[in-house]
Amino acid sequence: MKIQVNGEEKKLELDQENALLSTALNSMGYKPNTIVVELNNLIINSMKWKKVKLKDGDNLEIVSIVGGG
Repeated sequence: MKIQVNGEEKKLELDQENALLSTALNSMGYKPNTIVVELNNLIINSMKWKKVKLKDGDNLEIVSIVGGG
């Protein structure tokens, strides 16, 4: 499956049946409690990541949350 992640094309080894957003984020090494995810211009609540399925050509924007003062 090919998707766009922050403007770059990524090829993920996920089959259409199990192409959950949570699985894709985990396979790319993202930690769930440190990011905000936008899928095709919609922010996806982290509680829904295990229900949202990705499809070929989807566009993800992933922003990391950084603490500081």
